[in-house]
Amino acid sequence: MVRIRKGVAYRKLERPYTRKSKYKERSYVKANPAIAITRFDMGEQNKKFEYKMLLLSDSDLQLRHNAIESARQASNRHLEGMLGKSNYYMKVRVYPHHFLRENPLAAGAGADRLSTGMAHSFGKVISSAAQVRKGQTIFQVNVDKAGIEVAKVALKKASKKFACKCRIVIEETKKK
Repeated sequence: MVRIRKGVAYRKLERPYTRKSKYKERSYVKANPAIAITRFDMGEQNKKFEYKMLLLSDSDLQLRHNAIESARQASNRHLEGMLGKSNYYMKVRVYPHHFLRENPLAAGAGADRLSTGMAHSFGKVISSAAQVRKGQTIFQVNVDKAGIEVAKVALKKASKKFACKCRIVIEETKKK
């Protein structure tokens, strides 16, 4: 089985050249990769909370879908274990629209019959990523005053999964 490349290979922002058309002959990319993110909303969705905590990116980069899912699982597991399912609301605020491509070059005996080299180097789709700008929100967690410290730890755990520095911002929500 081929190992997945490191995230640093796809970290820099690139031009989103991933046209997908409803007419097959007009599509540059022929297949959509499956996205690993299973849920974008977790916890209690219908309750109003006192505080909104945001995980913001400190640089421009691409976050691969498996890194976002890994961060979601780590932070959600911590929130659910410490606060319970009804005392928080978490939302993933980025979506991996951008397709990552790779031009596989064969090496070894007989490689001259398998590879086209750089003649047709557009590449096949291998993954997808979310293009994140500096200051953009990656995760949002809504909690009450008692859950602020738990949510901070959960967002810190999520930020360790990304190849960038992140900061946590706490905002008080307006009562209606």
